[in-house]
Amino acid sequence: MQQVPYSQARNTVLKDKSLSMDAHNAKIITRNGVVTLRGPVATTDESIKLQKICRETAGVVQVDNQLETKAP
Repeated sequence: MQQVPYSQARNTVLKDKSLSMDAHNAKIITRNGVVTLRGPVATTDESIKLQKICRETAGVVQVDNQLETKAP
């Protein structure tokens, strides 16, 4: 059951061509409906976008955004 939110979130991120390679490679960790995001992203906007994608994924109850922004 943990695989469903992960797969949905990962597929949505990979399909979004507006995101940088860093954002596409961000770690998405799921456990009991909680998603943890880790790794570098190009901008704060990307960080927010990844968080939104995960929050809108079925089965996700919380998002812990630990992404690191390379640029302001």
